[in-house]
Amino acid sequence: MRVLIIGSLGGELGKAAQIAAARGAQLDQADDVVAGLARLRRDARFKLVLCELGLPIADLVQGLIRERISVPVIACGAEDDPDAAVRAVRDGAQDFLPLPPDPELIAAMLEAASGESHVLIARDPVMLATVRAAEQVARSDASVLITGESGTGKEIVARHIHRRSRRAEGPFIALNCAAIPEHLLESELFGHEKGAFSGAIARRIGRFESAEGGTLLLDEISEMDIRLQAKLLRAIQEREIDRLGGQTPVRVNVRILATSNRQLAAEAAAGRFREDLYFRLNVVGIEIPPLRARPGDIAVLAAHYARHYAQANGIEPPLLSEASLHCLVAYSWRGNVRELENIMHRAILLAQGPIIEPADLGLPALPGQPKAAALPNQAETLDASRGISGLVGRRMDDVEQALILETLYSTAGNRTHAATILGISIRALRNKLRDYADHGVPVPRPLAGLGAPVNTGVAA
Repeated sequence: MRVLIIGSLGGELGKAAQIAAARGAQLDQADDVVAGLARLRRDARFKLVLCELGLPIADLVQGLIRERISVPVIACGAEDDPDAAVRAVRDGAQDFLPLPPDPELIAAMLEAASGESHVLIARDPVMLATVRAAEQVARSDASVLITGESGTGKEIVARHIHRRSRRAEGPFIALNCAAIPEHLLESELFGHEKGAFSGAIARRIGRFESAEGGTLLLDEISEMDIRLQAKLLRAIQEREIDRLGGQTPVRVNVRILATSNRQLAAEAAAGRFREDLYFRLNVVGIEIPPLRARPGDIAVLAAHYARHYAQANGIEPPLLSEASLHCLVAYSWRGNVRELENIMHRAILLAQGPIIEPADLGLPALPGQPKAAALPNQAETLDASRGISGLVGRRMDDVEQALILETLYSTAGNRTHAATILGISIRALRNKLRDYADHGVPVPRPLAGLGAPVNTGVAA
């Protein structure tokens, strides 16, 4: 991933930059906020900005907002100045990196910002067949529509296709259509010219141009506003784009991959997605099977995540007991690989010894097994053994609150993953959690601070 460092590299910030580079980040540097904004306009591939605390972070954040550039900003400064850190976050920084830098904290920030894993793990015959299909179409330039439930690893398969394609040496640019506000998405995709809107003080290169010669992934394409879909269709058909405020089309050489957790054919039939765009994207369709349909992947994925999070937390990787493996295979995995990742992350943190037992997983008990003990301070949960009758007599708001908090505990406090499992938007979830906190209800924080589980889900 590409990281922009704004500030001097002569001191502790320079050491943080070296650590980030050692962790695989591609770095660029600007001396001040003005130069930093200029770099961000020219290149849409930056995933993270690390900004020195002494610089005007509020000006940087406001500049990003004015120019419709969507990239998180992390303030970096001495850990003995907590007031400055609070001011930086109040000014719009997403978080604070204390200096001298901690390598593991930097790694967690990089992974959280990238939201990606480059690992493709497949052992089950069902998933192996899907991977073979992806590899078969990888060498072509055809558009590919990758569908499947949330958390199955659609982006991982997209990256695998890119790595096996003739464009592997070119850039891979991913744009999450669901994560970027509607009014920013068009500028993110196509870029803009100076004066295109209030705050556009210079030309900005968008994701299409940044992916020149490579692959552009449109993640969760079904969330794109239907009005913007028309402009996207033209870009794909004509192989040229129009920057916002531009007078001359710009030729682009980009392969398009798209993902969706919805059936786009049904969305098109219902008038929520352009049918012509659907056909243009779905030259080749690949559907990722849910985790429950590929049980042969569960054990190897669980072991992978156990090693990953043990290493991240500086502990020896514990082994899964036979009973724990039985629980994992028998579980329904509504949240798919992403939910398995969260479960293993939590189990690594809660395991009492070198073996992960069923109680450490926090899964519902199987018939004939005792129910695992609740987590400390865990909110009251729904008693699954009583079925629907256990809900009778309770207010709907109380049932909803219990379900939301229980799901949040199951995801180790990760808001994005909990929202996916619940089937609601991250904004709706945050509003509800804010309301709970205002009424004195304990709301779990991510167990790893920034380190809410960071991989988007190995496409197992």
